[in-house]
Amino acid sequence: MKIDIPHLAKLSRLTFSPEEEAKFEKEMERIVEMVERLPDLDASGALIDPDHPMELRKDQAVDRTNRAELLQNAPEVQAGCVVVPKVVD
Repeated sequence: MKIDIPHLAKLSRLTFSPEEEAKFEKEMERIVEMVERLPDLDASGALIDPDHPMELRKDQAVDRTNRAELLQNAPEVQAGCVVVPKVVD
């Protein structure tokens, strides 16, 4: 499989020397070959361990912050808000 490194470099806004392009092309081809050799897994759930199922925690919003404590660390506070330098004209 031919990997188009100059095209990938252009998309990612990277510049490579011709030597680097050749090196990365070989490395990417080896990675693709390795992935193609990986065995297929069936979707029967054979990899799920029934003795140790994964249980997700309950998603609960908890307010653990104290506004006064947070603002105490700010360099400048005005009307209960952190003052920051102006970034837009």
